[in-house]
Amino acid sequence: MTPRTGVQDRRARLGLRHRLAAGAQAAAQPGGPAEVARSLVAVHGTDPSSVYLGILARLAGGDIECVQRALYQDRTLIRLLGMRRTVFVATLDNAALIQAACSRAVAARERRKLLGMVAESGVPGDVDGWLSDVEQAALGALTARGEATAAELADDDPRLRTQIVLSRGKRYEGRQNVSSRVLFLLAAQGQVVRGRPRGSWTSHQYRWSPMELWCPGGLADWPTWAAEVELARRWLRAYGPATPDDLRWWAGWGKTQLSRVLTELKPAEVDLDGVPGIALADDLAPAPEVVPWAALLPGLDSTPMGWQQRDWFLGPHGPRLFDQAGNIGPTVWWDGRIVGSWAQHRDGEIVCRFLEDVGAAAATAVDAAAQRLAGVLGDVRLSARTRGRTWLEQELAG
Repeated sequence: MTPRTGVQDRRARLGLRHRLAAGAQAAAQPGGPAEVARSLVAVHGTDPSSVYLGILARLAGGDIECVQRALYQDRTLIRLLGMRRTVFVATLDNAALIQAACSRAVAARERRKLLGMVAESGVPGDVDGWLSDVEQAALGALTARGEATAAELADDDPRLRTQIVLSRGKRYEGRQNVSSRVLFLLAAQGQVVRGRPRGSWTSHQYRWSPMELWCPGGLADWPTWAAEVELARRWLRAYGPATPDDLRWWAGWGKTQLSRVLTELKPAEVDLDGVPGIALADDLAPAPEVVPWAALLPGLDSTPMGWQQRDWFLGPHGPRLFDQAGNIGPTVWWDGRIVGSWAQHRDGEIVCRFLEDVGAAAATAVDAAAQRLAGVLGDVRLSARTRGRTWLEQELAG
């Protein structure tokens, strides 16, 4: 008989494994941010402020500085281009898996795309050879500098100032130096890394550094097939039981790739309230009981972005919480499910809106979480540059 995993069990697992339930948070110590990132496999990093707020929501205490220390001093966390061509923050061991299992394929696609842009720009002759030379020139210039922006590197070699067209034929068509795309490609290949931002912790602009200088010895080199299987295993440990499509969507894999991984991994089949699911064979026991908990998670947080099928914790609230591109905004959680949204008002106040009646206990717990978040932010004002604001977020922000 196929084991059944109900909604309440999945919500309990989410609270415990994603370090949101009472007592599940990581300690606010030097290794705390890395523990949080490992619990989630990787932290969604498109929005820099989401990285900080998502980690701090899962720490028992802590502040912005402790996350900065993990990223830029201890370097136990690293930014990389990973699943679905998205930026993530991960521990070095998980980053190596992501690089081999996902980023290599992303890099191959990005290089083909860039070759087309370079050819359209009018570079004559062997475009592939030209790009290879430019990649090496960029890496050499970056190594000599130690760290640099794309604009700074463009001063080191005239080829890096070659203009390419982005989104040709569309109303938002634009031009930029090839240096930016070359650095993006080198990042996908695992040769360079986004270092410190230019500005505060909410900045979207980074200085780049060679991987070897930032992380001596580089990331561990996994065979692609072995990395795929191990990444799937770690994802199921953190997000399972789940559907195979959830894993395929999260990893950005095709159906054939997923089938190959599952054949090797041999997960157990489970019944997710009538929907076929999978779980690790040693992870079928019911989750421990969890005391109701509250959390305010930032937009693009790794938990709500961790599954493709979200009804079991999202309910009917999706249209109010996702933008037009399919990215989730800030969310209010109670006892393993999303019950509302929050935003930072112009005056800095954290304003919450419940989308259903959750009772006085939930309201009190959410208010305490909002006060803690306001204390973390202080005078900082958040933006939503990396995504469009949801209609509810716009209304709450004033």
